[in-house]
Amino acid sequence: MTDPDRFRYSPIIERPKWKLPNDARVAVWVVPNIEHYEYLPAEVRVRDPWPRSPHPDILGYGGRDYGNRVGLWRMFEVTDRYDIRCTVSLSLSVIEMYPEILEAMEARRWEYMSHGLLNTRYHWGYSEEEERATIAHCQEIHERCTGRKLRGWFSPAVSFTERTPDLIAEAGITYYCDFYHDDQPTPIKVRKGKLISIPYSMDINDAMIYRQPFEAAEFARMIVDQFDTLYREGATQPRVMCIALHPYMMGAPHRVKHLDRALAYIRSHSDAWITTGEEIADWYIAHGMAAYQQHIGAEA
Repeated sequence: MTDPDRFRYSPIIERPKWKLPNDARVAVWVVPNIEHYEYLPAEVRVRDPWPRSPHPDILGYGGRDYGNRVGLWRMFEVTDRYDIRCTVSLSLSVIEMYPEILEAMEARRWEYMSHGLLNTRYHWGYSEEEERATIAHCQEIHERCTGRKLRGWFSPAVSFTERTPDLIAEAGITYYCDFYHDDQPTPIKVRKGKLISIPYSMDINDAMIYRQPFEAAEFARMIVDQFDTLYREGATQPRVMCIALHPYMMGAPHRVKHLDRALAYIRSHSDAWITTGEEIADWYIAHGMAAYQQHIGAEA
């Protein structure tokens, strides 16, 4: 099964309306990408993880390591200020390597979706057996370290294969973020089981404007502009907004005040539901999916 057979086409203006909790207009989920990049990558297949070859790339590694050593702790202060419970796009190796990060996230009751094992190990070129084993490895680490089942999946560097949705559904994972095709959750066709796509963003994502002129102020403006449009549209049909962050970027001293300003603006709207990926998925499955499936004439 290949795209576009994974999901049916449906213009958003023709869909049955569904409601968010407390009639919120927008479900906003804040997604820090807390990752680990190998100093000397163990796998180099389709793409070199460090394009400034040869390895090691001291500049690239050090910049990203800054996020886990410093930037994340600065970002915690901002999300705490606005009582935001985040969903982490997590390299699962992080919670084994850095127990202090796990402890801090657990204290805040953050949710984790898998961003693979390491952000230098791409899934492109994996056989079905290799990819299935990696998914299982991520699940095992998550359950052992948290005592909870892994609910979400976002492939490292979006390096999915044609089989990825099938394999994560087979593994019992609820939601998936490798597609950016909608402003609402949608069911994804899989070989067995069920899978929901939750809107992630490569536009409202600090990685897209990293080290561009006036980048942080512009990114804050983009967050506000995106929210304003979705909030207006959400008066008639609720939307989902993702804010994708990286601690080594927006956790830098000269950028963090801009993130603070954008999150304060969103928090000032009482009818914005600031939530997590699993809560969006569970609410949609319970309150929106059946009507949508009937609308498109499909069971999945």
